[in-house]
Amino acid sequence: MVIRMGKWAPFKRTRTKWDRDDQPTPEALYRRLDDEFHFDFDPCPMNPKGLRKFDGMGEWGKVNFVNPPYSKKEPWLRKAIEEQAKGKLSVFLLPVDTSTAWFHDLILPHAEVRFLRGRVYFNGKPAMFASMLAIYKPKFTVST
Repeated sequence: MVIRMGKWAPFKRTRTKWDRDDQPTPEALYRRLDDEFHFDFDPCPMNPKGLRKFDGMGEWGKVNFVNPPYSKKEPWLRKAIEEQAKGKLSVFLLPVDTSTAWFHDLILPHAEVRFLRGRVYFNGKPAMFASMLAIYKPKFTVST
């Protein structure tokens, strides 16, 4: 049950997994981030109904923007850590959920976190959650 305007109301799921996992990044937010980071690759572009054959888990660019499927964040976060070790930068748009293992294990030790003020609007509607950026900056290993 969810409380709405002081009354109990049943929560109705009307959106499908595809709806949740394939929301376009708001253009103004993307432009602001691109002005700062100068992206050269998006390993996770829109994929309506799972029709895209490209899975995004191959080689990434030097500066990546990633708005991953929110139902399967962990493989993308692990991939960002791999790419980070290769000297690549990745910026993720993610829902805030600081109580999860993926936040504590895959983000906090590896990425800079920026919490976004207010709600991000997807397709003209505010998200039901707060959003954050996880910025995986390049790490180089120097061998001697």
